[in-house]
Formats: sequence, C-alpha cells, structure tokens
Amino acid sequence: MLPGLPEGFRKSKFVQSVINLDIKGIVILKNIEIKRPSKTDFDRLIDFFRLVIIDTFTKEGISHLKDDIEKEIKNKIHYLHMDLESNGKDRYFLIALEHNQVIGTIEYGPISQLINDCTQGEFEDLVEVGTLFVHPDHQKLGIGTLLLNTVYLTLQSHGINEFCLDSGYNGAQKVWKKKFGEPDYLLKDYWGRGYDHMIWRNNIKEIPINFRV
Repeated sequence: MLPGLPEGFRKSKFVQSVINLDIKGIVILKNIEIKRPSKTDFDRLIDFFRLVIIDTFTKEGISHLKDDIEKEIKNKIHYLHMDLESNGKDRYFLIALEHNQVIGTIEYGPISQLINDCTQGEFEDLVEVGTLFVHPDHQKLGIGTLLLNTVYLTLQSHGINEFCLDSGYNGAQKVWKKKFGEPDYLLKDYWGRGYDHMIWRNNIKEIPINFRV
C-alpha cells in the first residue's frame, strides 16, 4: 500500500486550493488547486498526457517516433487506472488545476521495470516519483516545483525520505541535474546515439522545501 496525503494535510486548504495561502510568511503560487484525481477527471487527463508527451517528443526532435509516443501515453493511462481502481493504494496521483484546467500532474509508486533492471535491483525498495508533467503554456512558472514539494511532504509524513526518479529526455535531464546534481546512474546512448537515460536517488532531508515561486 502506498502512502497518501496525511490526514491533516488532506483536509487543509492547501490541497483544495492554494489561492492566497501563506505558510510561515511564504506566499504560495496563487490560483492553483492541487487535488487527487477522480474518475470524472479521467478523459481530460488522457488528453493532457497526450498533449504534454507529444510536445515533449517534438521539443526533443523525435516526434517521428509515433509508436513510442503511443506507448508512453498508454503507460501513463495504465498508471492512472492503477490509481483510480485502488483509490491511490497502487499508484498515487496529484493534479494541478488553474481555473479548472489541468496544468500539471505528478505521481509516485513502485519503481518501474526499467529502473529495476538498470540498477540491478538496487532501488527495488524505493518509491519512484514520476509523471511530473506541466502544460506547455505553464512551464517554468513553478508548477512542477509546487507538485514536487507536495509529494515530498506527503512522503515524509509517512516516514519515507528516499525516492528515485529517471528520465530519458534531454530537456528534463537538464532540469534534474540542476535540481539534484549528477545522476546516480548514467546509461550512455540508451535510447540511441545522443539520447542517454539517467536515474537519480534522492533523500528528501537533503532537499530544501519551500513554496516560493
């Protein structure tokens, strides 16, 4: 069973809406609502996954890999099914909304087979954080950081301080290296010449958590 938001946190205004919320003098990003997805969100989340994944492949210069795009979309849909069918026990999503439009997602759960294989089982007991997607029109505005920090607090409230994440996208890898440093695993040319795969292992206690954007 995966940890969900702590009871007090789940009922707080933070989860329902971060409009004008201030914690210890730090003003949180306004007009953003973070919540758990429901079955009524399913169709629009599929549309959101498709939008972000196609945009990412295009920016990476690999938009011609149609089969890989569809495979990635289906994988995210599978994760979403796991969450909704288990009420967050097998996979746990959070979504960010602005004016009721989906502008971001994040989830955590058991590590993928890819991470397990590439680390030879070293990370098998860790939680994997993934599907950190931000709408193309809302990127570089702090939405991803807000979602990450929410997950950090959620995991810590259940005594979980370590997690892993991975990326095969050059753009995302630059972001993660800036945030987390060099990866623990670098698989050179894993996806083809010039397309590496990187895996990070992180301790939340070593990551500054604030909601200033």
